[in-house]
Amino acid sequence: MKYSELIKANNELQNDSDAQYKVAILSNIMVHQTKEICEYLLRIENVNANVYLGDYDNILQDSLKFKNFNAVIIFWEISNLIDGFHYKANLINDIEYKNLINKVKTEIDLIFSNLKETSLVLVNRFSTLAFDQSSLNSTRMGELKNILNGHLYNHIKSNVKIIDIDKVISKTSVSSSTSFRYYKSHKTLYSVDFFREYFSYINPIILSVNGVTKKALIFDCDNTLWKGVLGEDGVNGIEMYQEVQSIAVELAKQGVIVGLCSKNNYDDVDDIVKHHKGMILNDQHIVIKKINWNDKVSNLKEIASELNINMDSVVFIDDSEFEVNLVREHLPMVKVFLVPPREYEYSMMIREVSGLFYNSNPTSEDIQKVGMYKTKLKMIKSEKEISNIEDYLKSLEIEVSIYADDIRIVKRISQMTQKTNQFNLTTKRYTETDIEKFIKSDSVSVLAFGVKDKFGDNGISGLVILDISINKVFIDTFLLSCRVLGRNIEYRLMDAIIDLAKKSKVKVIDAEYIKTLKNEQVEDLYDRFGFEVGQRVNNSWRYQLDVKKYQSENFNYIGLKNGR
Repeated sequence: MKYSELIKANNELQNDSDAQYKVAILSNIMVHQTKEICEYLLRIENVNANVYLGDYDNILQDSLKFKNFNAVIIFWEISNLIDGFHYKANLINDIEYKNLINKVKTEIDLIFSNLKETSLVLVNRFSTLAFDQSSLNSTRMGELKNILNGHLYNHIKSNVKIIDIDKVISKTSVSSSTSFRYYKSHKTLYSVDFFREYFSYINPIILSVNGVTKKALIFDCDNTLWKGVLGEDGVNGIEMYQEVQSIAVELAKQGVIVGLCSKNNYDDVDDIVKHHKGMILNDQHIVIKKINWNDKVSNLKEIASELNINMDSVVFIDDSEFEVNLVREHLPMVKVFLVPPREYEYSMMIREVSGLFYNSNPTSEDIQKVGMYKTKLKMIKSEKEISNIEDYLKSLEIEVSIYADDIRIVKRISQMTQKTNQFNLTTKRYTETDIEKFIKSDSVSVLAFGVKDKFGDNGISGLVILDISINKVFIDTFLLSCRVLGRNIEYRLMDAIIDLAKKSKVKVIDAEYIKTLKNEQVEDLYDRFGFEVGQRVNNSWRYQLDVKKYQSENFNYIGLKNGR
């Protein structure tokens, strides 16, 4: 797509609703093309982004101006720390050099301080690649780059992520990424091609904090996990794609659901997975298998249904153009990739695909996710064999632990707000910085809920965030992980809210349901709790409950205890 076409497409995607994700881009060079490119790449993923550009070479002051934005991105180029520094670096005296180092270090500290409560800050590493790629000797500018990057890493805050801009330059090539002609005349160092690649590179970070992440990576088998066709070439005639499988194993360890969807004989594939010596990806890592002769569209639908995830959380890899096009046509929300003809290209493609599952800091729940989902599938099977669902739930020995304002699990709490879509009443996304701020606040209570049953420990699986005033409590966030749905746990969470309200001598609880494309299953939740519906504005409904009138459903077979 040409840049002019991108601008037009971006304007067509513009949405002036109140729910905007505001991004500020601060820089000491000209970056005017970034606005449309950043907006477009986020808007096509259903993030209603609005990008604002700071003033030229005004990063410190702009960090105060835009501190309340959702995200701030900083392009801080070493070549323009002072005018012409890329050629003056070796000419300035030692005192000037040391003063410049101290000045920039001080500004870094001030900027980090100004942005300490901004949800997400992306700062590019200082780079000299555009200017010293041909230099065999070390340079003063290169030395300064190392000093300043060291200072960045030593003073990084929890809300800051440092971006290795050299990776983007290398992928695009220095000549395609930069223009010395426009840098000299307009201080425009980077090209449109560079900015496209840059925002594609950082997009998974921004998408993840907006809840737009992939959860399941599903593979075909023949010519996908291995080279050859099992039914024709036999066990000894196939050759494992071990690099591809190794990447899949790493993703599984980070909490990605890995599954199989293949037209094959189940026993044949199962035997390969369990016993083939060259098979790196095995049952320890694979959550679900649909190995049969049904069409793959139906099988993928069943996989999503059994895992209780949305179809747009699924990524599918297949070697057949027919199957790939079939899935694309009937399940356009699924990301589908065709195995390339050359094996080295395939490995490169899987590495790029892995970026769709960006997870900056896996939690203990992520590490245990394979086992948790396998346990869930066992539960579903057991549930089908029991006629009385209430008796079945009683037999599960469910125990819910409450963790109130627990700073130790900030990562997991933030992650749930970003990843939970179905059982989420308001779908508000919060970063670790946001959650830390809530926990430290006297007027906010953050209640996380751990869930165990006889099948195992589901980890932290529920969250309630409450705004508490003198006479009222407002339920800002109420969510449950899809792993623990269908067990009436939400009623015990509501019991916990009522207990807290009574202890705080609060008489009224306010709540809100914000309808999305994915959370219809909870649209009547507050009605079921006995709330009275109030004002409706667009897709938002307000509710209110008199604490005295609340009647518990008394699901006492679900234990409730303090988790500390």
